[in-house]
Amino acid sequence: MTKFCLLAFACVQLGQLYAQEDSTMVALDEVVIKENRLEIPFAKSSRNITIIHKPELETAPARSLQEVLSFTPGVDVRQRGVSGVQADVGIRGGSFEQTLVLVNGIKLTDPQTGHHMMNIPVPLGSIDRVDILKGPASRIYGQNAYTGAINIVTTLPDEKGIQAGLYGGDFGMRGGNVQLALPVGKFRQSLAVSHDASNGHWYNSDYQVNNIFYEGGVALNDAHEVKTMLAFTSRDFGANGFYSSTFPDQWESIQTYLGAISHTYEKNNLWINSRAYWRRNEDEFRLYREDPAFFQNIHTTDITALEINGRYESSAGTSGFGAEGRTEKIDSNNLGRRERTLLGIFAEHRIHFLTNGDIRAGVYSNYYSEYGWRHFPGAEIGYQVSEIMRIYGNYGVSFRIPTYTDLYYVGPTNIGNDALEPEKAVNYEMGIKLGGSNLRAELVYFNRHTNNLIEWARADAADPWQPQNFNEVTFQGLEAGLMYKFYPAENGLRIEEISASYNFIDANLVEREGQETRYALNALRHQVIGGVRASYGQQVELNLKARYMERMMLDPYFLLDARVDVHRMKKVGYFAECSNISNAEYIEAGTVQMPGRWFRAGINFRMK
Repeated sequence: MTKFCLLAFACVQLGQLYAQEDSTMVALDEVVIKENRLEIPFAKSSRNITIIHKPELETAPARSLQEVLSFTPGVDVRQRGVSGVQADVGIRGGSFEQTLVLVNGIKLTDPQTGHHMMNIPVPLGSIDRVDILKGPASRIYGQNAYTGAINIVTTLPDEKGIQAGLYGGDFGMRGGNVQLALPVGKFRQSLAVSHDASNGHWYNSDYQVNNIFYEGGVALNDAHEVKTMLAFTSRDFGANGFYSSTFPDQWESIQTYLGAISHTYEKNNLWINSRAYWRRNEDEFRLYREDPAFFQNIHTTDITALEINGRYESSAGTSGFGAEGRTEKIDSNNLGRRERTLLGIFAEHRIHFLTNGDIRAGVYSNYYSEYGWRHFPGAEIGYQVSEIMRIYGNYGVSFRIPTYTDLYYVGPTNIGNDALEPEKAVNYEMGIKLGGSNLRAELVYFNRHTNNLIEWARADAADPWQPQNFNEVTFQGLEAGLMYKFYPAENGLRIEEISASYNFIDANLVEREGQETRYALNALRHQVIGGVRASYGQQVELNLKARYMERMMLDPYFLLDARVDVHRMKKVGYFAECSNISNAEYIEAGTVQMPGRWFRAGINFRMK
């Protein structure tokens, strides 16, 4: 299988990077990757980055961002149930604790557990695009961006309008959403509400998910802009097999709040952004759904942060700088009342050489109240060999501090370890990109080495899982794929885009004698993703996705998903989706048997 895939996919695409707007194609050479400080044109980036644009979000055979991400090469989405009601996301063999998720640059890190990272309080319809940075991102975002970062980007509307939709499907699935664009003069604002629910695909797997998202902003003058954001998500779900197969009546209820205000100053060659944000996560877990007294965990985490980020352009290149202060508190009947403080400072510089080359280097230094100062240096170098070819390499140190669950949890099947040390990795990457008017391709090799990986382990099935620091662990891999875009006639049946990718990961984690591990050796070993986008006239669109997944400790499986849209951009449009057309039997996480073939369909409305 490995040799076949390596030969079949000798070049690579950055996933779904070459996107198409509804009326015009997105020119990726003009797309700017917006980090918290420097802004790098996509064509000049010396990193492996995937961009998912709004049209792709709208036409993917998916009802949640978690499901959309599962079609992204190098990203491992492990769902417990359908529609991403509870899902873990890993990048390049990393665990859910090692991936950082952001909304408009605001970190959604939860000190309780990384299981809450995907409690995203933004309806899918409000997302403009998603930037996925694969590889170490600690130099850019600080700790927890250990194997990569996912930044969800929203935009403020310039025109008034309304979008709404309703859908239903198997397992009693139903949902709806409304997005309002309400600019008033210079003040731009939007409001979105969504609801998703299902009776569940097997015993005790029902769920309800509600999201409310508001964003507003005003340009005070040519140099100053103020923005605010308020968001809320509520998730209630039966958790059969989510965390343990011993108790099928588990249940969980999670509410996440997010509030932020920011100010941006931009004049001449100077750009400065300052912001304050607050995030609260309330989590109630019951081992027996109808009997809270049997075993119940109630956790409330509060995060408060201040950040200032900037860049300055001069004849010597572009300089980035920043500082942040962050407090993380938890009040829990299991983990106790705890608090920690994080401070960070950042500096980097980007210069050009030999006309077509550029170097970017910097360091992020963090202070932790428990661990003192830690430093994450990194550097990137790239050279534009020709108009269509770029070669690059990069180096970076990544870092993650243990969560409160890692340190202090006490339960019947899991127990924490307060002697844990933070995990640290040294990363290397090299790649080659090809890009033309029709073709996007990329080939990447990466290597991540750590001597203190945090991994849950146990001696046998009768013992609880407990996290340990493991020594000398290396993950290395190859990512390859391509995308080709056609320019057919506008009428009749036509294929618009085909894509294919292959990802291979090798991990040499040596299990300690007499112990088994929980997460590290369940990472992807082989991942093959293929896609076809086709259309008929100006009315019908088809998006077909195929995936072959082989994890290190689970049986491989093949999935085929499809979506058909009719009149998607008209005032009234319709869609139908089918997931797991191949009717595969598979498990992604825990002991949750995922559903076989299932359907959903809906109607969308647009008014301006």
